[in-house]
Amino acid sequence: MSEIHDKQKEIILQVLAEKSVMKQDVFANTIEVFNQLKEVLKERVEDLSIETAKIDRRITVNFKDVTPQSMQIKVAGDILDFYMHSNVFEFDHAHPMFKSGYIKNNEMNSFSGIINVYNFLADSYKYNRLSDLGYLIARIFVNREKKFFVETKTQMGYKYMNFSEEPINKAQLEEIVNELIIFAVKFDLFTPPYDAVRQVSVSEMQEKQSSTSMRTGKRLGYAGSSAVNSNDEEVNL
Repeated sequence: MSEIHDKQKEIILQVLAEKSVMKQDVFANTIEVFNQLKEVLKERVEDLSIETAKIDRRITVNFKDVTPQSMQIKVAGDILDFYMHSNVFEFDHAHPMFKSGYIKNNEMNSFSGIINVYNFLADSYKYNRLSDLGYLIARIFVNREKKFFVETKTQMGYKYMNFSEEPINKAQLEEIVNELIIFAVKFDLFTPPYDAVRQVSVSEMQEKQSSTSMRTGKRLGYAGSSAVNSNDEEVNL
């Protein structure tokens, strides 16, 4: 029995030495990239604030630290919310990433930290409309070698669809941030179909008079509880 226990202990220590250490490396890299991204966002906000003031002082651009793993930038009527997940993920083996030589050579390279980027209406936060919808517009994946790729339907989607050959750098983060801002500003609020909102009950009307209960999203327009359609397939990202 002692021999079996020794073998099990050996396996446990081997797994900890390989996989757990690797995950710590991935998480440390993701934090480093997130903090670098934070500096890029601050610089971009500072630059845009100066330039937009020359266009129209009603256009506001600002940065907000929310938590150590979350931050926002507001650009006019849009908010981009950057959220770093605290866990490390592996891709399903059916994912196209496993067809790449980079992953085939070492599956440890597939484990990644994730920085999610969501687009919300600024008014959703301003008026505390807790039921409003935001849209995931990008996911930045960072691995143990600090190489990265981006899942997104913005214009940069094809450029960064595979793990980079080199570790992520500031210039790439600046490009990513610029594309995300362009996408968010161009991603407009749709008016809901007339027939979807032509009837309203007294209770729904009273709810609408409170901005906190008026559910809104860029592809919902504005709607009462009976007219909400949150089918993501309608979102043309």
